[in-house]
Amino acid sequence: MQSIAPGHAAPASLSYIKAIESLEKCSTMAELKQYHSQIVRLGLSSDNDAMGRVIKFCAASESGDLVYARRLFDEMADPDAFIYNTLIRGYLQHNLIRDCIFLYLQMLYDSITPNNFTFPPLVRACSVDSRIVEGRQIHAHVLKFGFKDDGFSQNNLIYMYMSFGLLEEARRVFDQMPRKDAVSWTTLISGYSRWDLVDDAYEVFRSMPEKNSASWNAMIATFVQHNQFHEAFALFNEMRSEKIELDKFVAASMLSACTGLGALKQGEWIHEYISKNGIELDGKLTTTIIDMYCKCGRLEKAFEVFNGSPSKGISTWNCMIGGLAIHGKGKAAIGLFEQMEEKMVAPDDITFLNVLCACAHAGLVEEGHYFFHYMTELYGIEPKSEHFGCLVDLLGRAGLLEEARKLIDEMPMKVDAGVLGALVGACKIHGNIDMGESIGEKLIELDPDNSGRYVLLANLYSHAGKWQDVARIRKLMNDRGVKKAPGFSIVELEGISSKFVAGGRGHPETRDIYAKVDEMLERIGSMGYVPDTDGVLYDIDEEEKENPLHYHSEKLAIAFALMKTRPGETIRISKNLRVCRNCHEASKYISKAFEREIIVRDRNRFHHFRNGECSCNGYW
Repeated sequence: MQSIAPGHAAPASLSYIKAIESLEKCSTMAELKQYHSQIVRLGLSSDNDAMGRVIKFCAASESGDLVYARRLFDEMADPDAFIYNTLIRGYLQHNLIRDCIFLYLQMLYDSITPNNFTFPPLVRACSVDSRIVEGRQIHAHVLKFGFKDDGFSQNNLIYMYMSFGLLEEARRVFDQMPRKDAVSWTTLISGYSRWDLVDDAYEVFRSMPEKNSASWNAMIATFVQHNQFHEAFALFNEMRSEKIELDKFVAASMLSACTGLGALKQGEWIHEYISKNGIELDGKLTTTIIDMYCKCGRLEKAFEVFNGSPSKGISTWNCMIGGLAIHGKGKAAIGLFEQMEEKMVAPDDITFLNVLCACAHAGLVEEGHYFFHYMTELYGIEPKSEHFGCLVDLLGRAGLLEEARKLIDEMPMKVDAGVLGALVGACKIHGNIDMGESIGEKLIELDPDNSGRYVLLANLYSHAGKWQDVARIRKLMNDRGVKKAPGFSIVELEGISSKFVAGGRGHPETRDIYAKVDEMLERIGSMGYVPDTDGVLYDIDEEEKENPLHYHSEKLAIAFALMKTRPGETIRISKNLRVCRNCHEASKYISKAFEREIIVRDRNRFHHFRNGECSCNGYW
């Protein structure tokens, strides 16, 4: 057999293989360019396999260079479908939607036939940029080129039409699929959820022939996102009964449900399950755990998880600073922010929003002013409406009403209802009826569907004895069909959450609960507690005003917890509205009379009642 002389095909082939192997290990553009030069020297600059690998690194790698990828592409004489698809995906990754579509048009112009890898990124590109016309045209091409049965393309079309809000078209694609996989069903569920069609999502979920962890999570997440936390728990329990493995995505959704309900015991169980079963604790899941502990009143446990996290991203820092803020620990929040800076983690607008909220909840006026300007002067972060709202809230609570109003007048953007609401609330606290009336009337026109705006203004009028205006506001609510949001309180005992509404009698132990409330009121009455009826709308007489206050939802929840817990055990209550002044005062007395710490999470913040005092120090 004749031997192959040096420099002929075999050595070239070996060099090619070596170059390709080196290219696969490439991690930087500097290395890539070295291997590219080797490929050129081997005479392979027009070889689609070799150049396709080079372009793939440049277009798809985090260390790549999309401009360099395009330059190589333009120099090629006859790029194939793989190279076109690679560059289209690269453009999509960089959110260059127009370039995705133009490159596809060039592909057709060059008579390169698309394959099943061409259409999914194109469809997704149209979804990102809401390109309905182009999306429909690409759908037609999916059918024209014979990919009607390609699940990957069809699933992306479902997602695209859902993102456009074209629900019937999305459903038509789904219904016409000959083979539906779990992704098809889950995409439809998530799409309905996006448009608040929870019942439709649930109907699809129940229709699934087989459910995997992702589909269970999609439905649980739908319930959580729409504040249907009890339904989320019921579905989670059903999932566990069917022996479906709990993964990090379901864990994150259920931790959010625990956060929504204040269900600490359930949250602790899920955290323990994560630890025992080796579920990957990435940054997002860690942050969700911290958020759960913060909002279930276990701040020390949140700190334990935070300090135990080896790599803290911006979201983790923001979550912990925000947790300190809602617990009224303003100085500690500022201290943690300073630690964040020391660790060279750059704050964002959410960081400063949490710091300003911390200042507002702790009455730190000077510090609030400082950070409001610091964010712009040092980090170039322009304040948004939410930042102005926090500072207005801080100034208003401190009684600096004119300064707060001046700040509103100087806002560079249109003033929203949140900012005005903060000032009206402050006017009520400090008795500035004229300013509160002026701004409150604007507020109900700016946010006409929010019942809280009307109630706030009506209570402001009632404080001033303007009964006709109180009646006018209530009539306006009725005429506009605005219903006052019903208040409720939730207490979790032994992993079971019980919900109470003011004056409600649906609980099986109602008789005993009301008897306990009467006992509570009698005991704290002997200590000097007198009901404050100023927070009630003033079209009923004094005796009627006092009676509903006795049976507000948080009093019922506290009474039930006193019945069911051991002496000295901490009581944790979650309330969907801001705690009223009467119940706030009563809770202080109850904490002392029964020697309990009572932790109440209302719509705005936490209140830790202990020995007759509250952690809020009046800033609520």
